[in-house]
Amino acid sequence: MLNKNKAIVISKVKYRDNDLIVKCFTKQKGLVSYLIRGALKSSKGTSKAVYFQLLSQLQIEENFRANQSLQYIKEVKSDYIYRSMHTNVYKSAIAMFLAEILSNVLKEEEQNIELYEYLEVTLKWLDYQDQFSNFHLLFLLNLTQYLGFYPESSHSDAPYFNLFNGLFESQKSNIYSVSGENLILLKQLLGINFDDLNTIKMSSKQRQSFLTMLLLYFELHLGSFKKPRTLQVFNQVFN
Repeated sequence: MLNKNKAIVISKVKYRDNDLIVKCFTKQKGLVSYLIRGALKSSKGTSKAVYFQLLSQLQIEENFRANQSLQYIKEVKSDYIYRSMHTNVYKSAIAMFLAEILSNVLKEEEQNIELYEYLEVTLKWLDYQDQFSNFHLLFLLNLTQYLGFYPESSHSDAPYFNLFNGLFESQKSNIYSVSGENLILLKQLLGINFDDLNTIKMSSKQRQSFLTMLLLYFELHLGSFKKPRTLQVFNQVFN
């Protein structure tokens, strides 16, 4: 059955000589994997590999069959054409890093329109910005809201934040109780808009430390979460 859908490319792997298997987060059906035949050989129609760059936003017509693990795309076109995401070396590094995390954490093969629209809007925001060094931190922090473990902030004036239970607390209770610079940055980022990100100043060392804390937070709340393979390269780019 042919359906129209919107999709964001999360990952792609070469299959056989000229094909790609592309994993997308779609607006109507959640996470879906597609077999793109001849993507690495032809320049016509759905076979154009350029459509399937990481985090590309697409409009697709798909031949969806619920009992198949791999679906097929009949027609594809760009839903939004990035102006700098794939040409700016720093934004490309962000795209590769965040795509790996999304591939790791998005498991549901079901509709989640709010999450799709969050990805859609924030990636467009990144594409248009000239100052974006803190983008990935707020992106990941806000992503926890859609994954079910956003920090509970009713006691955000407390001197500790516990990564294990996602709560602010009045005293250190275990090794996952955070204080110091990471706590200050967490409080600054909670509830802030992306347009106000540039008001938060941090060094590359602080940025890396906060990212390390965030990734531990993901590990503690998502049992299957794995530390991104692109982390080292990502940190080198932003050092």
